[in-house]
Parts: sequence; structure tokens; C-alpha cells
Amino acid sequence: MKEELDAFLHYLLVEKGLSANTIDSYRRDLTRFLSSLTKQSCLTPGDVKREHILSFLLELRKEGKADATINRHLSAIRTFFRFLIHDEKCAYDPSAHIETPKMEKKLPQVLSVSEVERLLQAPSSSTPFGQRDQAMLEVLYATGIRVSELISLRLDDVHLQMGFIKCMGKGSKERIIPLGQEAVNALAHYINNGRRKLDKSKREKVLFLNHHGKPLSRQGFWKIIKKYAAQAGIKKEITPHTLRHSFATHLLENGADLRAVQEMLGHADISTTQIYTHVTKVRLKDVYSQAHPRA
Repeated sequence: MKEELDAFLHYLLVEKGLSANTIDSYRRDLTRFLSSLTKQSCLTPGDVKREHILSFLLELRKEGKADATINRHLSAIRTFFRFLIHDEKCAYDPSAHIETPKMEKKLPQVLSVSEVERLLQAPSSSTPFGQRDQAMLEVLYATGIRVSELISLRLDDVHLQMGFIKCMGKGSKERIIPLGQEAVNALAHYINNGRRKLDKSKREKVLFLNHHGKPLSRQGFWKIIKKYAAQAGIKKEITPHTLRHSFATHLLENGADLRAVQEMLGHADISTTQIYTHVTKVRLKDVYSQAHPRA
């Protein structure tokens, strides 16, 4: 079914406008699924039955895969079969009545305001790489954008005088997000100094560059944030998404409107944003327990 998979991935790219990272995720999950089908002697979409999909999901479970991973695979399979039905390559959806595993909702890890301050102050502003890293961390915390959106920013997406960035999110949806003064200052310092030294070709349009003068990768940024977290003495498990979570939580703790936070984060559904209201309640409870004499 490689031909059908190729057609599906092309559809996601051209008609749905999904990002390269999302399409790669679909490719990996569905390639694994098709491999399982081949072992079960399913060679065409019409051969696939409910039990074949259940067998594949059981295979993932035996490997110790998390519920979230199994749900992601099942979601990819469902989307794939809806495409095949629409394309008249399949008469019915064998995944239609398979229940998704119920996931325990885990609250995202967030940093305290003082931890964020220490992290943002960790890079040295005297070197090109330090200026770049400081600008990236300031922008992440100031805007809450995803890391994939951060490393995709172009020079012409930054409007320092007006104090905002233009960001292309999931599904090619554009949004405008305000910048705080600290982020504006860090960006201006990087663009006017460090970036000029990093842009060896003098033609690169992407904002954040590596030591080769090329766009920085997700893996590159992952190493950067881990390094500065260690320098700042932060003991929490930190990921590139931690500043996004901290941005949303700190805004809501200080009275920001949930809809406004949803828009800045680029969430299609407000229920995704509401997880941060649970985080703020947990943090309030912790503060109460520590501070109230009769708690």
C-alpha cells in the first residue's frame, strides 16, 4: 500500500497544508502500521479488518508504548482510512469502532518566575552565540510559540518597532503575537550584532542560525536549552516546550483572558488551553498549603 500512503502524504502537504514535522510523524506511524499489515497478509486497503488494527495496537502495547503513542498511531490510521474512502480506494473504515485508550491527563511542567529569570540570564550577551541564545529564550517566553515555529521564523517576520512577530503555525495558520520590551531588546542586539557574524552567505532569510550560518535545528535548540537549564541550576526536567507552558501559566496567573492566551498559543480548541487553568489551581493550592497557618 506504499502508493496509497504516498498519495495520502501528498494530500496532507498540498491540500491540508500540514507542517513537514507533522507529515513525517504520519509517515513514521503509518509505515510501521503497513509493515504490520504485510506480516498479517493484508496487501490492499480492502483486506484490512478491525482485528488487523487491534493486532497492531496490541503489538505496540506489548512493546511498552505509552497510551499517547498508541492514540497517535490510531489517529493516523483513522485519518488514512478516511482519505482512502474519500479517494474510493476503500469501501469502509475498519478503525471506526475501535476505542482509544483513556489517557491520564498529565499537567505540564512549568518553571517559576524566578527560574525563568535565571534561565534567561544564563546566556552571555558578549558572543554571537550567546546573543542568539538569549534572543531565542526571550522570544519563547515572551510569545509562547512552539519550537518548530521559533526555528522557522524569518527576518521579515520580526517587526521590532511595532513590537510583534508574525508566526506561521499548524495548518499554515498565521498569527500575530506581541513582544515584550526585553524580547525586543534581545532580538535587536542579536540581529544587529551576532547574526551578522553568523550569516556567512549574507543571504540567509531564517532568523536563528547555527555555526555554519544555516537555520538552527530542533535538536540544536534542545541542546541549547538543556545547557542553560544546567547553568541556571534548574533541577526540573526541562524541554523546549517548558517555556511555552510557563508563558501560558504565568499569563493566566496574572489575570490574562483565556481566549487571548488561546489565540497567542495558536490552539484550535480552547479545551487544549484550559489545561493551564488546572496548572494555576494546583500552584495556588501549593502556595496556600505552604503559607496559611491553618492549612
